[in-house]
This record gives sequence, C-alpha cells and structure tokens, in this order.
Amino acid sequence: MLATRNPDKGRELAALLKDLNIRIRTLAEFPDAPEVEEDGETCEANAIKKAKTIARVTGLPAVADDTGLMVEALGGRPGVHAARYAGEGATYESNCSKLLHELAGVPHERRGARFITVAAISDSEGKVEVVQGILDGLITEVPAGTKGFGYDPVFFVPGLDRTLAQLTPEEKNRISHRARAFAKVRELLQKP
Repeated sequence: MLATRNPDKGRELAALLKDLNIRIRTLAEFPDAPEVEEDGETCEANAIKKAKTIARVTGLPAVADDTGLMVEALGGRPGVHAARYAGEGATYESNCSKLLHELAGVPHERRGARFITVAAISDSEGKVEVVQGILDGLITEVPAGTKGFGYDPVFFVPGLDRTLAQLTPEEKNRISHRARAFAKVRELLQKP
C-alpha cells in the first residue's frame, strides 16, 4: 500500500518502486481508509503514523513518507510543515511564493536548503522500519521549470545547474531526496 492521496506523489512513488515483484496498491482502492493527520513534530513521526494506520486499516504492508524542506536563512523553516507552509489549503504555488517572499534580499550564499524524506514501512501488526533520503541545494530567486511538483521549481541542484522542475522525471528519480529514500525502501521490500 502506498499511504498517500497525493496523485503527484503516488505517480512518483510508483515509478520509484516499479520492477519489484510485488503488487502496488493505492488508497484509491480503499476509499473508506481514514485521512491521517500529519500532526507530528518530525517527518519521521508523520511517516510512521501514516504507515501504521494504513497498514492496520487495510491489513496490508504500507509505505508512507513525509518530506521536510529546511532552509538555512529561515532557521530550518518550513521544515516538517512544508506542505502547509502558506496555511490551510496551501497550493504548490502559494507555498513557493511565501518561501520566495521570505527570502527576498537574502544573498545566494545564505539560500542553502535541504530536502529530507523519511519513509516508513509498516506491517499490519505495527512493526515499522524507517529510512531517509537527503538532497542538498539552494532556493532560487525565481521559479524555473515546469516539471515535478511542490518546491521543485525553486529548489536548485548545484551539481546539475538546474532546479528539480527542470529535470525529466527519470533524472529526478535518480537523484532526489525521495529517490534516495525509496532506493532503501526497495531494498527492504526485497528482503525475504
């Protein structure tokens, strides 16, 4: 089970887990599954809560993740609240706009940022394994690129000289924080 209702994230996770000899299911197949509130203080707490809840409800092993964006000049904000940074009902665009507004006038060398994805796998009994993936970069002054989602248009990857939104899905799925975490998830899912 992929414990997400976000269709963008669902597509990305399915691509990261393709070619495994398992059937990947989504919450679309379980419309009565509860909405799990991400109220943890850390990405790890949120991922574990989602994985355990969905595994218990569906009776299937569940994989959940949570991603935080830590920006140096903002003291680590938006952090675990990245998805809701611009408030309730925030959109990808409103979150990026708020972030860029708060960084207005901040010099290039202080725009360092880090994406952290924590993924949790839970069985229906509540046994959990946790992994993480990290990607360091910079926040741009203006959005660039049309691919990806979330903060991808403003997250610049220095080694590639492009934002995540300027990468093809295949390129992104080789280097992103989520790709790094889910490479470890793949290993765990392939264990006997």
